Amino acid sequence: MLIGHIAEIVRYPIKSFQGENVAKTKIMEYGLYGDRSHAFKDETRRDKYLTITQFPEMAQYIARFIGTEKLDEYPKVEITTPTGEILHWGDENLTQEIQNKSKRVVSLVQYSPTHVPVGAIEEENILLVTDASLAALEQLWGETEVDYRRFRPNLLLSLKEKTPFIEEKWFGKRIKIGSAVELQLKRHCERCMIITVNPENAERNSSLLKTIVKNRNNHFGVYASVIKTGDLQIGDEVHLLD
Repeated sequence: MLIGHIAEIVRYPIKSFQGENVAKTKIMEYGLYGDRSHAFKDETRRDKYLTITQFPEMAQYIARFIGTEKLDEYPKVEITTPTGEILHWGDENLTQEIQNKSKRVVSLVQYSPTHVPVGAIEEENILLVTDASLAALEQLWGETEVDYRRFRPNLLLSLKEKTPFIEEKWFGKRIKIGSAVELQLKRHCERCMIITVNPENAERNSSLLKTIVKNRNNHFGVYASVIKTGDLQIGDEVHLLD
């Protein structure tokens, strides 16, 4: 059954930095190619990453891959800082800036293009949100337009029939995207303070989280695991299989 199409594809080369919208990419066993493949380890906390939760300004740093996706090595990762400066992953100036602003000691972690552990993503392979649910949440919130980037999804699905939160009825079922990719819808995404951070200016507004807690049992978006890998692009049709 045709349920919609892919409206946006977003991957996050560096964990907790703002991601990049791409026209096409690969779905690997762990999720989108290179998603959360680079991260800052927070050396002040045992086995923890530095994230927006500890350092909200991370949401203002924009990371993107420059070059062709390869399986033996990543393309260069380019970072645009909040002041507009262009740096690259591994640049000592970037590491020092993150340490100075966050007031934490950090180290750099980079995983393989063929294997990014769940620990870097911390949940399932893919996070999906729908346009109908965003529109409904905007009505519930009643303050301003809801920027979907607050929820850090991988896929924004445009539904054929605009039924809010219908994706929560698909748990345990599979969807097919394009000609090859298959995902299984797993469970709700339980939200945290990260959605209170405006990706444009890192300003905090707790009312959005309060709205979701009150009206949605603190759930928004759904997690999916990868069943079949393949190529993915904007506009691909999405079919509900079972």
